Amino acid sequence: MSTIQSPSPLSIPNIRRFIAFRIFFNARFYYPVFTILFVDFGLTLSQFALLNAVWAATIVILEVPSGALADILGRRKLLVATSGIMVVEILILCVVPRGRPELLFAVFVANRILSGCAEAAASGADEAIAYDSLKQAGREADWGRVLELQMRLQAAVHIGAMIIGAAVYDPALMQRVARWMNIQVVLTQADTLRLPLWLTLGMAVGALAVSLGMEEPKNPDNAPAGPVPLAQAFRLTLDAGRWILTTPFALVVIASGMFFDHVLRMMLTLNSQYYRLIQLPEASFGLIGAAMAGLGIMVPRAARIMADRLAPGLNFAILGILGFSSLAAMVPAIPFLGLIPVAGLVTGMYLNGFFLSHYLNRIADSRRRATILSFRGLAFNLAYGGIGVFYALLLSRLRTGSGAGPVLDPGLEEQVFALSLEWFPGYFLAGFVVLAWFARWRLGRGGSGGADPGVRG
Repeated sequence: MSTIQSPSPLSIPNIRRFIAFRIFFNARFYYPVFTILFVDFGLTLSQFALLNAVWAATIVILEVPSGALADILGRRKLLVATSGIMVVEILILCVVPRGRPELLFAVFVANRILSGCAEAAASGADEAIAYDSLKQAGREADWGRVLELQMRLQAAVHIGAMIIGAAVYDPALMQRVARWMNIQVVLTQADTLRLPLWLTLGMAVGALAVSLGMEEPKNPDNAPAGPVPLAQAFRLTLDAGRWILTTPFALVVIASGMFFDHVLRMMLTLNSQYYRLIQLPEASFGLIGAAMAGLGIMVPRAARIMADRLAPGLNFAILGILGFSSLAAMVPAIPFLGLIPVAGLVTGMYLNGFFLSHYLNRIADSRRRATILSFRGLAFNLAYGGIGVFYALLLSRLRTGSGAGPVLDPGLEEQVFALSLEWFPGYFLAGFVVLAWFARWRLGRGGSGGADPGVRG
């Protein structure tokens, strides 16, 4: 007797909760003003870059151990911990006082460390619990549909977060809203600075509620049941790392994703500073962010078609051309038209994320899925932390060459940022050549190395 399956993977509760968790955890209202939020609090661009390096270093340290613990002790527990840490991470920024530079920087360091802890705890655990829920239902083939739906819904919510986050950050706009509501108040940047943070705190509470409702799938692939010694977590980590190093296809896919992610993400982290450079008003940042998030509604479908029909090598080559052309087009910083290359970077990030999840989940087994996905996160954030340190040193050198004094000069910071853009295309091109050589050498030496037959190329 044949089993009738629901046409939608949303019939599985953990899939619905996975999508909801991704939405609550990632839709952060301060993203459209991320860079200038730190600067307006009283930090410099160099401190901002160093804080991102601290964030990435925290993830590097905790990424793989958290993935192994998720595989052994339970993914749900890690997701609940993730949500709780996110609540604390946002709350401390909501209440930190301004005007005390030493305290301010220390609190932001704590925020970045907590944020890194949350990212590490979530990385791989949410994806693993969702994929294994599909596998338990005999519906692994639906993973591409789930990814597409998750990315599109997340993008739709992200659009609203971008618009609202930038709007509430703009004191002039909020002043007009207050007058329209007949509220007699004078608003300044100091008054609206934390509004996106308070809204994000609400999302953190939502992520916590969703994670508490998740359920562990039954043990897949004969995985051990119940708590196991910590030594087994260490052995699982070594086993997963050995599998990646001896599986050429997995190694090349992770290396490719790492390369594209760290460069594109670094530039997108600085997008609000770039928007100022191309003479866009801050009130427009939310609309721009919403437009960029709108790409997340369209790109995942194209990514699924590309992943199904094209070889991985061709997909990553297309990604390389897109990334280099976008970075090169940002250098002139052309007013308004400078938004086009930003759209290219956003598209690249969506494609890269889809390709990595599609290829890795197809060839990873359930017993170590979260650990393998954590190695992916480890590689990504190790590279991102490295480029963050490099960028901070580059800014310091450029600032010194521009004759900067000890007092922060916003105009000079903008000039230094503009000069720093010229370094990215060359860095990307050199890295892409090395990546292409590595992929050719490793795959030519080891073949597909255990790649799933359904993965082309």
